[in-house]
Amino acid sequence: MTAAIRQYLVITGNYWAFTLTDGALRMLVVLHFHELGYSPLEIALLFIFYEFFGVVTNLVGGYLGARMGLNRTMNIGLFLQIVALGMLAVPAAMLTVPWVMAAQALSGIAKDLNKMSAKSGIKLLVPDEQQGTLYKWVAILTGSKNTLKGVGFFLGGVLLMASGFQGAVVIMAAALALVWLASLFLLGQDLGKSKAKPKFSEILSKSRAINVLSAARLFLFGARDVWFVVALPVYLYTAFGWDFWKVGGFLAIWVIGYGFIQTIAPKITGHSNGKSGAVFWAAALALIPAGIAGALMAGWPAQTVVVGGLLLFGVLFAINSSLHSYLIVSYARGDGVSLDVGFYYMSNAAGRLLGTILSGWVYQAYGLEACLWISAGLVATASLLSMMLPEKTPVTA
Repeated sequence: MTAAIRQYLVITGNYWAFTLTDGALRMLVVLHFHELGYSPLEIALLFIFYEFFGVVTNLVGGYLGARMGLNRTMNIGLFLQIVALGMLAVPAAMLTVPWVMAAQALSGIAKDLNKMSAKSGIKLLVPDEQQGTLYKWVAILTGSKNTLKGVGFFLGGVLLMASGFQGAVVIMAAALALVWLASLFLLGQDLGKSKAKPKFSEILSKSRAINVLSAARLFLFGARDVWFVVALPVYLYTAFGWDFWKVGGFLAIWVIGYGFIQTIAPKITGHSNGKSGAVFWAAALALIPAGIAGALMAGWPAQTVVVGGLLLFGVLFAINSSLHSYLIVSYARGDGVSLDVGFYYMSNAAGRLLGTILSGWVYQAYGLEACLWISAGLVATASLLSMMLPEKTPVTA
């Protein structure tokens, strides 16, 4: 086993462990606070700082990764998640909205430090001429992460019912602490540290390709979260009468399948993974939420339409996400890769922030159909923006 593969496995293992707790915590907060009587908009507000600080963290984190090394930023992210989980383990009386928002802010910082470090690290382990290998490695990392996020959704529902909210966060904090201690010793020193010390002004990308791709990513992830974050779990719980097991289990299966599709995206897209691929797959995705909304408004059976439509959406969204994840790593510079990747995932976080706010507000005011129409419009915008990307022909491994 080469040193590069060993480091890839350590990075992936860290990312997996973090993702399990992140997915479980998201489901814990949504279901627990809905059970306490919070409205969809109030639940969405709990995640505002999580998403907002994700924007800030990706912007600054890329700079820190280039200055300090990606091993340090990844380990800092793991530690901050442990602290965030500890903040939520307090007595129920202390779980006020400001306190939960503060813990979610810390978790958002942790998540994006971890993700930025993982995605940037892969760029440094694959030679530039092996673009096919790079696409495959990024797809595996991204897909497996989302599969485990789905497991995390299910884990969150199970832990909530088995151990209660406090017990669940304590269990996750203890498990993640063990991973953090192992990572301190196993992760390579000075991974991704830039040879030329970057200036703080360099956090904003000067690459047209990265700027365009980042804008498309913002609309793509806004389109997912506008109906997935708050609207969909609450809709499944209220409109269909599903209990926490069913909601958590179904969303877990969805994300697991979504992650699997991401891992095999290179086989689906083939060599159409540059500009033409980004335009085509986003345009195809835009048809799905529009179709679901139209079918619901026409009075078709809601359960069949929503469940079937969500499965189709998951397949196409997974392909789009995996393709985008490859393109940013491919477009990024070699020295100081985390600056470009951090800027890109800043846009990703901004899209999630936009989608999260809209998910609670639009669903509460206008219902699921409105969330779906907005989703279709946002994906269509991502497709139009992708037409401005440079065409990239990859070199196979």
